[in-house]
Amino acid sequence: MSNFATILPNEPALIKQSMVDASAFAAVYDHYFARIYNYVRYRVQETDTADDLTSHIFERVLVNLDSYRPEKAPFAAWLFAIARNAVNDHLRAQQRRRWLSFERLRDWAGGDPPPGEVVAGREAHHRLLAAVARLGSRERDIIALKFAGGLTNRRIAELTGLTESHIGVILYRTIRRLRTELEAQGVEL
Repeated sequence: MSNFATILPNEPALIKQSMVDASAFAAVYDHYFARIYNYVRYRVQETDTADDLTSHIFERVLVNLDSYRPEKAPFAAWLFAIARNAVNDHLRAQQRRRWLSFERLRDWAGGDPPPGEVVAGREAHHRLLAAVARLGSRERDIIALKFAGGLTNRRIAELTGLTESHIGVILYRTIRRLRTELEAQGVEL
């Protein structure tokens, strides 16, 4: 997990250079892409939507890079705040216009995934994502920030406005609830 949350070498210099030369942003993008994508994927069910949102997030970061103030927060916290806001905006918009995606319709009609996708690890992952989707919005957000985003409880507390100890309690209870639910489904942990 420590490799996951590492800071990019020469990050402040790269960010300053990116404000002048957009091509310098490539190193920042490469470093943070997987973390941001995983965060979005935990919060959004459809892969295509996660892809679109992730590209939108990095576009927004690049356009607003000159408004980043390193004295206020580390770059990763600023980046995840943008990601969190973009996902929340998307989810609010989805609540206003509910529709049934072809992916969900396919799963609903057949009930089982296609034979090529029936792999034990993939099934367990699918069940985990389904269990996470049944969590409340706050719990999903905190789980995504912690495990997909690789953020510390302190950073999550700063982003959400909750105390660090409250974040720890929410994580503990949510993980315990997920574990109980998955064990009841026969998923080996």
